[in-house]
Amino acid sequence: MMGAIITTFLTASVEWVEAYTIILAVALSIGWPRALGAAGAAFLCLAILTSLGSFILTLIPSLAVLQFLIGVFLTLFGVRWLGKAIARGAGLKKLHNEDAEFANLRARAEIHEASAAWWIGFNGVLLEGLEVWLIVVALGVQTHHTLAAASAALAALAVVCAMGALARRPLSKVPENTIKFTVGCGVLSFGTFWILESLGYRWPLGDATLLSLFAFYALGGLALIGLYQRKPHIPGIG
Repeated sequence: MMGAIITTFLTASVEWVEAYTIILAVALSIGWPRALGAAGAAFLCLAILTSLGSFILTLIPSLAVLQFLIGVFLTLFGVRWLGKAIARGAGLKKLHNEDAEFANLRARAEIHEASAAWWIGFNGVLLEGLEVWLIVVALGVQTHHTLAAASAALAALAVVCAMGALARRPLSKVPENTIKFTVGCGVLSFGTFWILESLGYRWPLGDATLLSLFAFYALGGLALIGLYQRKPHIPGIG
């Protein structure tokens, strides 16, 4: 259970940091009341989606199918995050920079128009929040600790809000790539574990296998970073 809670908290932290950057840029254009109103509307949509969650789950024909679908989702999510983290760690892709993201948002012409800025804030929070929602559902339902996973996501939101209130600037000091690397390994471990388990495979070490899978993906990721760092860069490639 702790692995799922930690993974949820770290995933949510990164998503909420990105959502905060969007809301900060919007707030400086149309004011905090309207920017927070956009964020609130996005959270309301997520709350409605949550209320429909139990109904959506009843449409899944069996627990094995549900486990397989959750495993596939987590595997795809983990591969995406781990792949990006490896590319950034190896220098093949620029590190995610909240200051640069903030500057790009502020440079957009539409952010200085009230209704357009409101929609930018709403869509930004909704999309980031949707990823958090999916992780909470996937890890919470499969581990039977949905409330704990949701609490971890809300705790991450509270931490990011507190940091944002103190900093009043983009939270660029948060080690996003390190967190994404860690989360990618963790989520990929859960995904792999549940896909094979749903197909009838029984892991010899049981749940303890998750630690072995995490170590496998982490060491593999670090090895790839080292490999690509030593590989000569060819102009126009990568």
